[in-house]
This record gives sequence, structure tokens and C-alpha cells, in this order.
Amino acid sequence: MPTVASTRLEAFDMVRMQYAYERKVDYDLSGSGIPSMRLSELIGTRDAAEDVFEVPQGYPPVGGSTPLRSAIAALYKGASSDNIMVTNGATEANFVAAWRLLEKGDELVAIVPSYMQTWNLARSWGVETKPLPLREDMGWQFDPEAIKASVTRKTKAIQICNPNNPTGAVLAIEQRKALVDAARDAGSWILSDEVYAGAEREGPRTESLWGNYERVLSTNGLCKAYALPGLRIGWLVGEEEILREIAPYRDYLTLTHAEPCDAIAKFVLEPERRERILAQNRAIIQKCYGHLTEWIRANEPAFSHLPPKAGPMCFIRHSSKASSLEVAERLRKEKSVLVVPGSQMGMDGYLRIGIGLPKEYLHTALDRLNELLNRINAAGSP
Repeated sequence: MPTVASTRLEAFDMVRMQYAYERKVDYDLSGSGIPSMRLSELIGTRDAAEDVFEVPQGYPPVGGSTPLRSAIAALYKGASSDNIMVTNGATEANFVAAWRLLEKGDELVAIVPSYMQTWNLARSWGVETKPLPLREDMGWQFDPEAIKASVTRKTKAIQICNPNNPTGAVLAIEQRKALVDAARDAGSWILSDEVYAGAEREGPRTESLWGNYERVLSTNGLCKAYALPGLRIGWLVGEEEILREIAPYRDYLTLTHAEPCDAIAKFVLEPERRERILAQNRAIIQKCYGHLTEWIRANEPAFSHLPPKAGPMCFIRHSSKASSLEVAERLRKEKSVLVVPGSQMGMDGYLRIGIGLPKEYLHTALDRLNELLNRINAAGSP
């Protein structure tokens, strides 16, 4: 059983900020999803989903019902229901995977910028953390030579988010190969957060790292690409042996998920319905990105970005010399707009903007950001 350095967890600053202010501002651009579907839209009439309405309010099998695990396994080449563990959201999947693998004295190499959950947990547990920077000049890819230098025999795991949050980039073929080669050479695990797979704005659906190498744990869920975060259905994909080792860790967390949600998730993942939902959401992302680019073109060169390939968010560079945290805090206090500072995702000088919003709402909020930066720049200092 892994040991931990302390019972005190390092604060997840981005999430704490969102919880504190997302309902207290006029404009919230801090999210990374699109408007969630209502159950009435998803399920329709009772006749359309009789089995969902008749599900008792009990405990489902720990790790998920066989029908749901089979539906999830169908998304992964060579996987069976035995390779799937259903969790309370992808957040729990990330947590239990990291909890099983990492302990004090280990080393974690993690890409940045990224969703910092595993990074913060590792630091709290006394794990040495090493950043693997994504480079804007390389299309938000890491340098293959950098991963060779970073990953050693001491590296217990390499953590990635693919498609990436916040940049929306998808690992290129060269980087995928370099990642797997580095992990195999060092005997390291790959922890691959794939929650935006299926939310591509352009290009094919992102291929999972599962199946590329035996020591891969992939996580995903219904929160982002499917726009169903309220169901709290996530999953972990791995070899049977490691999933058996992870299972006891959930006994001390949520134990299991809700049985009605298990049934609804199976309903969602029926192939025809699944593809219809994903196509609908990709169309929304594409439309919303058009709203963003229209605004950025009108406000260049104060703002710039690389077009994201996936996800309803954009990582934009701002022209101010103030730190991203200072900009974000002043924006909230002075303009009642909430954004995520890049520093909370491992890279200063940028802001993560949620774009899955109506055009007028998005443009009005961004206009307030522009007004603030003009004021900061005119003053010559923050």
C-alpha cells in the first residue's frame, strides 16, 4: 500500500476558484464544457427508455454493471468488460489510478500546461514532479528529445491529458511514439486523461493510448465530449491485474456510483445514440469557436492563440505584462468576469477561456477583458 507524505493535500487552485466565484460573477468563462443536456432531451418519453425508468435506487455492481462496462469496452480496441472500471466521474478515475501507483519518493513526469489534478496529488504525497513542457512553437507538442531527457528509471509514471486541457492540442504521431518508447524503456506507467476524446473540433477522433503499451491506464467519462457531467460517470481502462489492485482503493472513497446513472450511461453509449450525441456536441464546439475567432480577429494583436483541435476552450496569450493570475483576479473584481489564469494550469502568460457559450455572452465578457487589459497597459504596470 503506497505511503503518503502528509494528510494535507495541496490545494487545487483552479477548482477552488471556480467553486468560490462561478455563481457570483456576471460572466463565467472559466468552464471547459458546453451546455449540458437535460434528461428530457436525452431520454425522451418513458416508452423510449423503459429500462431506465424502472431502475431501482440501489447500489450497482462495484466497478459498474456488465452491460455498461461492455458498452465502454466497445470504444477501445482489444478491450473487454474486464478491462473497465466505472467510477464517479473521471476525477475519481484519475485519483484512484494515481493513489495506487504513486508514493513518497517516486517520480512523476507530467505535461504542462494541463489539468493539474494528478500533479497536485503527487506533490501532496511527497512525489518528485518534473514538468514536460508543451511548446506553442511546436503546435502545443512536447519536444521528443525533452521526454528522453526527463524520463528515467526512477520515473514511476508519465501523466498526459490528450486531447489537452487547456490548449486543445492532440498528441502528434511522433510524440505518441516518443511517449510510449520513453515509458517502455524506463518501465514507467502512462496515466492518460482522455476525457476530451470525441470532442474534436477538427480531425479524426483521438485514439486512446490504451493498447499501445501494457502499462497504460486511460481515464474518460461522460462529462466533456458527451456534455453530461451531472451523471458523474467516468471510467478507468487498464489490464485486469492492475484494475484488481486499484479496486480496494475505491472502498475508502465512494465505493460505487449510482445505479440510475449506470443505466442512463448504458443508454447514452448505445452506438447510434452515442454517435448522434457526439456529432451534435462537435457541431456546437465548432460554432462556438467561430464566435471566438471572430472576436480575436477584431482585437489583434492584443490577443493571440493557436486553434485548438478539440474541446470547448481556448488557451489565449494576452499582451499584458501582468501575470495571468493578476489579470484574472482584476478581471473578476473589476469586470465581474471569471477566467482561468494559465498559472493555475502550469503556464503563465495565458488565460483559458471557455467558449461553449452564446455569442453575445462570450463577446460581452471578452470585451470586458479587453477593456481591463487596455487599462493595465495604459498604466504601464498592473
